[in-house]
Amino acid sequence: MAILLPQRPETVASYLACFQMGAIAVPLSHLFGPDALAYRLADSGAKVAIADPGTLPNLWAVRGQLPALSHVIGVAGARETGVHAWETLLERASRRYACVETAPRDPAVIIYTSGTTGPPKGALMPHSVLIGNLPGFECSHDGFPVEGDLFWSPADWAWTGGLWDALMPTLHHGQAILGYHGRFEPERAFRLLDKYAVRNAFLFPTALKMMRKAVDHPRARFELHLRSMMSGGEPVGAALLDWCREELGVTVNEIFGQTEINYIVGNSHRLWPVKPGSMGRAYPGHRIAVIDDDGREVPAGTVGDVAVHRLGTDGTPDPVFFLEYWNNPEATAAKFTGDWCRTGDQAQSDEDGYLWYQGRGDDMFKSAGYRIGPAEIENCLVAHEAVANAAVVPSPDETRGAVVKAYILLAPGVVPSAALEESLRAHVKARLAPYQQPRLIEFVDALPMTTTGKIQRRILRERGN
Repeated sequence: MAILLPQRPETVASYLACFQMGAIAVPLSHLFGPDALAYRLADSGAKVAIADPGTLPNLWAVRGQLPALSHVIGVAGARETGVHAWETLLERASRRYACVETAPRDPAVIIYTSGTTGPPKGALMPHSVLIGNLPGFECSHDGFPVEGDLFWSPADWAWTGGLWDALMPTLHHGQAILGYHGRFEPERAFRLLDKYAVRNAFLFPTALKMMRKAVDHPRARFELHLRSMMSGGEPVGAALLDWCREELGVTVNEIFGQTEINYIVGNSHRLWPVKPGSMGRAYPGHRIAVIDDDGREVPAGTVGDVAVHRLGTDGTPDPVFFLEYWNNPEATAAKFTGDWCRTGDQAQSDEDGYLWYQGRGDDMFKSAGYRIGPAEIENCLVAHEAVANAAVVPSPDETRGAVVKAYILLAPGVVPSAALEESLRAHVKARLAPYQQPRLIEFVDALPMTTTGKIQRRILRERGN
């Protein structure tokens, strides 16, 4: 059953109904256009789709390409010929219903990856994922729930970040979650935090960067009640971490995971110290290692692939693991080296077990023999007062093989100039290594982003070549 709904009550009811009847839910973002919907609906073979007035037009544009789609249910007045009205179906519903018994590894959801490294793949997730995510969720929100907690995240409930990192664990604990359907705007985010006295939030680094640049000294304008904040999807960085502490009054717990194996690494500043710039360390129950190409664990300080073992620390199967990529056994097999599931993200560990992110494996590059990851440079650039956001990619160079190129989104009111370019280079050179300073700088009006808030560096690499 495909769920094409934003943050609204019917979305929650649709998920719970799927889980209770043993159907497989296929969450699809309300931001998807017709082509994106057609690909995922055809690949999943969804037989039923639920849409609202905002998503039905795009679905209807490709309805003829989807022979497997037998029924469409319209929420909140979404109507076309042949669409079943949600309200009418509810009137016919029985008061007696027995839930289907499901086992932990029975399939529950197909969530499509964001496609940062190629065509989106459908990760088939089991029912056990909800329970498996709870240790990370509770740690990243400093002992959630505490009396008075109220959760909010702009993360789409169709994505892992919104579904498994916000909606479902909050409901599991019987707590309230704020739903808001609207485009993310930094000032509006502050107003929501103020108006509803939000205590717990999950905000992507991109959202936090926008809020930081939009409002000076937010606590002078808004009454904030934040007790815990989690962030992930991209590195938070020391500058953003400091700003949240000083201006929002909360220590951000950065987390790391991915659709296929979620909520596996992170911070919980009340349980262990946050090291600025670090991804954190393994959350309880997960066996994490940095491995080389042959699947061998590498020593601290050596860059390798972050991987998760099939078995948790108690010797039983880790419940957060996906079952397979839907209709893609080759990709499923390629995800594993023995019992280690590779994330595709590069990092190095320190002697205390903290991981330090270096970048996606395919985002890493060499320049004049130096191995370079974009994350550290991007975080350094964002610390510059003129920069709202930044993306770093390699640009081909005859002498060095590649040089660092930075795409810069400037803060409001800042104008590009040659002097600013030099200031940015000097800023990086003074704080990092000389070979990490951007040789090329391009100012842009926007950066290509996935709907989950990740920079699509692949698009920038292709643009530069």
